[in-house]
Amino acid sequence: MELRQLTALVTVAEVGSVTRAAQLLHVVQPAVTRQIRSLEEELGVVLFERTHRGMVPTAAAEVLIARARRALHELDRARAELRPDPAQAAGIVSVGLLESTTDLLVPPLSAQVARRFPGVELRLLTGYSGHLQEWLDDGTVDLSLLYDLSDTPSMAVTHLLREQLWAVGPPGAGLDPGSPVGWAEVLAHPLVLPVAGHGLRVLIDRARSAVPREPDVAVQTNSLGLQKQLVVAGHGWTVLPAAGVAADIAAGRLGGAPLDPPVERTVVLGLQRAGRVPDAVRAVADLLVEVTAGLVDAGAWPTARP
Repeated sequence: MELRQLTALVTVAEVGSVTRAAQLLHVVQPAVTRQIRSLEEELGVVLFERTHRGMVPTAAAEVLIARARRALHELDRARAELRPDPAQAAGIVSVGLLESTTDLLVPPLSAQVARRFPGVELRLLTGYSGHLQEWLDDGTVDLSLLYDLSDTPSMAVTHLLREQLWAVGPPGAGLDPGSPVGWAEVLAHPLVLPVAGHGLRVLIDRARSAVPREPDVAVQTNSLGLQKQLVVAGHGWTVLPAAGVAADIAAGRLGGAPLDPPVERTVVLGLQRAGRVPDAVRAVADLLVEVTAGLVDAGAWPTARP
């Protein structure tokens, strides 16, 4: 199994076309076809099906593609780290971000990385905490924001901040950031909630359990963006971290208010314990802690405290 074969496999899977893959790899189309065919012969499986939608990976191919991407990523990182100046952090760093934090964190973090570590290429992936933890465990991301977690044998955790969850409704719902709202009022409305098992949903269910009333769940989704869209469209209220809705409330797209009693989550930074942490990963992790602390100190992260 050769590097060029894996590169061809991943490229065809991403673009869905041998012709387009050959253009991107700057080789002739028959060369890509030969590389895919030789892989199939070596492994004894079919890797792609030709359909009207293009080249579609088979189930066997999906298994190989996931591992090939990881291998190619590690080789890219090794090339970047074999640099003339060992004191200058460089390489590819994949960062997992909670979706509710992206508006706040991405602009200052990316700007600071570009200014202080120009040799570092950032790759930003968003998801909810459960997926992010899986990605950290399997090496898809090098470091990740998570919440309500402590150190584990495989992961070192740095606690960053605590932030409040808010009740969120459409603009005319009468919600006021200066007037906390109780769960009885929240549960009187249809709700748009994260899917069962989502870490935020677990926190919501635990907090509202003191009120003897089952929620009227109108829609469940694993997307913060969809939660907000559905609330704007009038499908119900929701509960989200204040940081994820502050801009929408300020712009009048949504209404929001703190919950009473307060419901908080702890945002942490997770790093794998296994193996040596590359200089570039350590540099970005330290910078992420610094940027987050700066946002909290400046009052730019709504409701957050260290």
